[in-house]
Amino acid sequence: MTDTFYHQSFVVSFDYPVVFTRDLFDPANRAFLDAATRLQESRRHRAVVFIDSGVAQHHSGLPRRIETYFSAHAGALELAAPPCVVPGGEAVKKDLKRIEEITRQFLELRLCRHSLVVAVGGGAVLDAIGFATALFHRGLRLVRVPTTVLAQNDVGVGVKNAMNFGDGKNLIGTFSPPFAVLNDFGFLRTLSDRDWIGGISEAFKVAIIRDAEFFGELCRDAKNLRARDADAMERLIRQCAKLHLEHIRTSGDPFEYGRARPLDFGHWSAHKLESMSGYRIGHGHAVAIGIALDSCYAARKGWITEKEFASICQGLADSGFSLWDPLLERRAKGGKLEILDGLKSFQEHLGGELYITFPKGIGSKFEVQEVGADLVAQSIGQLKSAWS
Repeated sequence: MTDTFYHQSFVVSFDYPVVFTRDLFDPANRAFLDAATRLQESRRHRAVVFIDSGVAQHHSGLPRRIETYFSAHAGALELAAPPCVVPGGEAVKKDLKRIEEITRQFLELRLCRHSLVVAVGGGAVLDAIGFATALFHRGLRLVRVPTTVLAQNDVGVGVKNAMNFGDGKNLIGTFSPPFAVLNDFGFLRTLSDRDWIGGISEAFKVAIIRDAEFFGELCRDAKNLRARDADAMERLIRQCAKLHLEHIRTSGDPFEYGRARPLDFGHWSAHKLESMSGYRIGHGHAVAIGIALDSCYAARKGWITEKEFASICQGLADSGFSLWDPLLERRAKGGKLEILDGLKSFQEHLGGELYITFPKGIGSKFEVQEVGADLVAQSIGQLKSAWS
């Protein structure tokens, strides 16, 4: 008997709106309504809403405003339950029991695959709610309402969600594009200074490897961004989100089946720093250090000039980031720098081969398969000397 072979190949198209607005839950604002009903199905759209506890604390009337919004558009929208407040921050990203509770809530509310799950919060809450949403019925309709700079310009507009597991950052998760992303700039005004600047590093990341003009704008605006200039921050968020969306749309590999993760420039050490610090170091601040470290390495290799390296570091520093943490030089018992374990984690994530993105000049990138431990150590020493 001869073998029979069938080659299966098909393409699935995804589309979702990314909207920038203010006063999202003002009944006169149609952004949420239009996004929820964009497929024009002739029915009421049932929804369940989850609110980050930090957002609920700073916007005490938000649950009521959401209920009022749904009541004002009762012909098209229906709240399946009152808005639910969930813990925010990295703690929720490692709480699998919370995911079980959320999934059980979906079951009790008898949500179907056309139901809406609305996640209002920072990146960790978007990740956790998105993970549960992707699992139930193999995927409900997730509407993200990002409330931090980092969530609005990066995490919230992408196609991934994940949970931390063990010591691994984003170790379990799914690729599941949202149904819609609705960015309300009004949520940013109550951010702490730490969270205000947290997303700026992701803008530097994408500018350094994709857009030299944007990089120059970030450097010029850095001090204004740190001083909470709202107009400068809105420009940053729009352009950074646009570049992320452009990469997802045009890279040919939106679900990262290939060998490289270019939008994770500076992240191999950042993820490790976060876990080493017990998440004392927030993601955006760890990314700033990771960018500085990889840029120092690139300058030592001649891939960027010393002037370009200095501009990167100064821009990040002017934005309010520290570019040094003592954890960078912490060593394991055998003497190896612990931060280098971040390379191993990336290698495993990429299927066993290491591909790390570095800048080649400002505005372009390339990948390497080997990162020298000695040169990383020298780069760490240089950062300590200049920025500790």
